Amino acid sequence: MYGKTYSLVVPVYNEELVISESYKRLKQVMEQTDEEYEIIFVNDGSKDKTREKLEFICGEDECIRLINFSRNFGHQAAITAGMELSLGQAIIVIDADLQDPPEVILDMIRKWKDGYEVVYGKRAKREGETFFKKFTAKAFYRILGSMTNIEIPVDTGDFRLIDRKVCDALTSLPEKNRYVRGLVSWVGYKQTYVEFVRQERFAGETKYPLKKMIKLALDGITSFSYKPLVIGSYLGGLSFAAGLILLITDILKSFINNSKVLDLGLILSINLMMFGLIFCCIGIMGQYIARIFDESKARPLYIIDSKISKKELHEEYEISSGKQSNL
Repeated sequence: MYGKTYSLVVPVYNEELVISESYKRLKQVMEQTDEEYEIIFVNDGSKDKTREKLEFICGEDECIRLINFSRNFGHQAAITAGMELSLGQAIIVIDADLQDPPEVILDMIRKWKDGYEVVYGKRAKREGETFFKKFTAKAFYRILGSMTNIEIPVDTGDFRLIDRKVCDALTSLPEKNRYVRGLVSWVGYKQTYVEFVRQERFAGETKYPLKKMIKLALDGITSFSYKPLVIGSYLGGLSFAAGLILLITDILKSFINNSKVLDLGLILSINLMMFGLIFCCIGIMGQYIARIFDESKARPLYIIDSKISKKELHEEYEISSGKQSNL
């Protein structure tokens, strides 16, 4: 059923400045394996010339497959699509921006051949990133780890190699708001890592601005932890206890000092704090409810506009040439 040894899944979105260099380096690395491979570029609704460049590459290289989405469905959806359409015994996920060095793939393959079924890339150092990005990423992984009952490796991204049976397990999961690196930990199997230095982006701009980083963080937390809901309950109980203590204290002070019970300023402060706490708890519940709503709609995770390979392009050309000759 699976005719390749390796499948590289490369999600891309507006990467016209880097895609040619990315293809070149991936090709150089995979040629060193002396085994059959395919590189699946998943075009996540790019609006620049990424699609045209990839179609040209497909026409030149039979090892390349291109999946075009009908619109932008997101990084995690693109990874999932590549996994579902892969034909390899080992599937490697890597971004096109070259921040994760393709040369590390060879180390992952060696670990896989040693018997490991998941080999993830662990960032020993992050170059070319701001202090804010490094700090928030480090804080998020630690917070997520403290909230979940499964061990999600810290300082990792989606750059990893997974065995075919791991891939099949992942693609069988139906959830829509996917946090792939967390799902890989959830399914289990024999896992290890290789360390590498994360490089500065080769060209172009990051495709994970703050808004998307927050969305990914929320997907990770809500997918693998109910603790935010529990924390909301604890905060509600704590605020009630604090309010009760303040009320009793103020009543006692009023009797001792013969003054008014609860002045206006204190009342307003307590109300503001309570309303703020209530809205925070409602917001937490809203995040979970929104994801339940997404799942209940049962819409597909992505829609494919076209699948392109050298073979398909060649067949289209032959059909077109045949029609012209008949005319």
